[in-house]
Amino acid sequence: MGEKRFFIFGAGYSGKAFARDNAQGAPILGTTRSPEKFEALKQAGIGPLRFDGSLTPQISDALGQTTHLIVSVAPEEAGDPVLNAAGETIRAKMQALEWIGYLSTVGVYGDHGGAWVDESADCRPVSKRSVMRVAAEQDWLKLGHEIGKPVAILRLSGIYGPGRNVLANIKDGTARRLVKKDQVFNRIHCDDIAGALWHLAARNLGGIFNVTDDEPAPPQDVVAYAAGLMAVEPPPEIPFETAQLSPMARSFYGENKRVANAAIKAAGYRFRFPNYRVALERMWADGNWRDGEPRSPMKRS
Repeated sequence: MGEKRFFIFGAGYSGKAFARDNAQGAPILGTTRSPEKFEALKQAGIGPLRFDGSLTPQISDALGQTTHLIVSVAPEEAGDPVLNAAGETIRAKMQALEWIGYLSTVGVYGDHGGAWVDESADCRPVSKRSVMRVAAEQDWLKLGHEIGKPVAILRLSGIYGPGRNVLANIKDGTARRLVKKDQVFNRIHCDDIAGALWHLAARNLGGIFNVTDDEPAPPQDVVAYAAGLMAVEPPPEIPFETAQLSPMARSFYGENKRVANAAIKAAGYRFRFPNYRVALERMWADGNWRDGEPRSPMKRS
């Protein structure tokens, strides 16, 4: 076994968390559509490349040396942009490839009326974006079968972490406590996405895995808990029926389920942040909740 070499299509928030967790110092390259984001990728430990839907010679060369491919690009009407651009390259030229990880969403399950779902549950996608996700998952699994390589589908719940969390929302005045009867959501800290990816990649494990916390919870409870940590008054409760919401935000509330995570645990992964309380407490204590830069939680100016 030689050195692992990683390539991330769509090195955004989760991809940068993965790179920051690179304890072994493996080479990681990643793409973005925007050259102005190159510096942020470099800061996270990613060699940046531009991908706008077509392969450049640099990307093709890099893929030829890649052992572990991570895909975090949303599907489009015309299909998965990475498969459309790189499918033939993956099939014919990635001789070193050992494993593929595809970052999907628990949105593929759709609405289950608050019931528990695991990886065997029916996918009943409601939104168009989730319908396209189901198709993309199947296309990646099919590709893996064709080339005889394991594909891990990571179905992620609501992603949060440094700079993207309810503590920051309360601070900047955008937090709202929407209340919809019996509504719950699962969440996942970006460091657990990174941890799960590293765990699966190290073992070349394929399959479908819900990467989500242990405790689906009403969103208004999370806001209230964060306000308590900050010693501020939580924003007032707003009935869902009268709330002003974007169509996308409203669509999230049209899906209610409790997502189980036994499969990734059975694969040997242990969550760093098994529930929102542990995570919010840690981010508040470390002071990295605002933008990822450590600072004392007492200095809130």
